[in-house]
Amino acid sequence: MTAREWPDLAGRLIRDDSGQRHVLAVRVYFEDTDAGGVVYHASYVRFCERGRTDFLRLLGTDARRLIDGSENREPAAFVVRRMSFDFFRPARMDDLLEVETRVKEIGGASVTLIQTVIRDGKRIAEAEVTVVLISVSGKPLRLSDAVRNAFLAHTQAS
Repeated sequence: MTAREWPDLAGRLIRDDSGQRHVLAVRVYFEDTDAGGVVYHASYVRFCERGRTDFLRLLGTDARRLIDGSENREPAAFVVRRMSFDFFRPARMDDLLEVETRVKEIGGASVTLIQTVIRDGKRIAEAEVTVVLISVSGKPLRLSDAVRNAFLAHTQAS
């Protein structure tokens, strides 16, 4: 299947009064919950990882192309340097969640993102995540102009 057949599989880039953001729909499955039927806290890490990965894909620089070096650079990957979560309300099996990803700040080799998990318009959880672009040898790499400009177009409005 092609992206044309499933256009929203990677979510959507949306522009509004507060700037641009990426939104990815996520269904809560049994495997995401604890014995009480509530989404286990570590599941939010996976939901946000999916949001970041698909955001990068829609910006035109997917993780696979970075890792295999087809970006005409040394093979590299974005790795999480720092992550903090706040949890506001529980989510449960079969809930349909949205993971919104916004760019907060761009550094030389890093990007800080705000990721908000929402159900029915209400905030469930929020993460602040800093990712750093590193080479396969572990050395930080400066963001290319193309990657920097793609992220700049999605930086939160002040």
